[in-house]
Amino acid sequence: MLRDITIGQYYPVDSVLHKLDARVKILSTFLFITALFIVDSFVGYGIIFFFLWAVVYLSKVPSGFIFRGLRGIMAIILITVGINVFMTPGEQILWEFSFIKISIEGIYAAGLIATRLIFLITGSSLLTLTTSPIQLTDGIESLLGPFKRIGVPAHEIAMMMTIALRFIPTLLEETDKIMKAQMARGADFETGGIIKRARSLIPLLVPLFISAFRRADELAMAMEARCYRGGENRTRMKQAVIQKRDHKALAVMGLLVIMMILLRIL
Repeated sequence: MLRDITIGQYYPVDSVLHKLDARVKILSTFLFITALFIVDSFVGYGIIFFFLWAVVYLSKVPSGFIFRGLRGIMAIILITVGINVFMTPGEQILWEFSFIKISIEGIYAAGLIATRLIFLITGSSLLTLTTSPIQLTDGIESLLGPFKRIGVPAHEIAMMMTIALRFIPTLLEETDKIMKAQMARGADFETGGIIKRARSLIPLLVPLFISAFRRADELAMAMEARCYRGGENRTRMKQAVIQKRDHKALAVMGLLVIMMILLRIL
């Protein structure tokens, strides 16, 4: 299950989305998230579904690889759905026992929340799947560039965010190796209740932290060996240029947000 998490992974392939400017893809992701939080009906989610399906098709990333990332958050989705089903008050009661009530309004709210979470993870995964870590760093730094005037370390923030995203799959792979090593020595992570399973994961923390600090130290030594000095006087081999396709992509995302606002108003 740990290998199913796709956030932070890059899938190299020649597609329209891969050719877009990193800054445009970052802004488009924020616009997509904005549209998700604006919409409040299944009609709007239907439009977003077809839009997301078209984007996945244009990315040329296998749909199975993208939706595989949903397995890692399935427990969170189920817990969120359960909370909304039992805790959302409503007038049309379907089932009632003591203080526990299930209403049509609760099921409706749970369906919207679950759909929103699925679309949110899928859309966010497309950003890292279609953007290399170097492009992502340069894009974030460029977007934070205007804030340098007030003392914001744009390059350092961009570098930290990119390294954090890049090492998500690495740490998950390391966790999977540690779990298999301990299971070979008799550890049990699959039987028992939720509390027992949570307690069985505690022995993973110490070797995982040691591995994370070791990798951080190796990364720091590698950067120092290459004379890394931050963003000051730093040059780039490839300069990012906004092209017509980037303007078209932003226009499409803007139209999507406007459409969701109109649907909410109407």
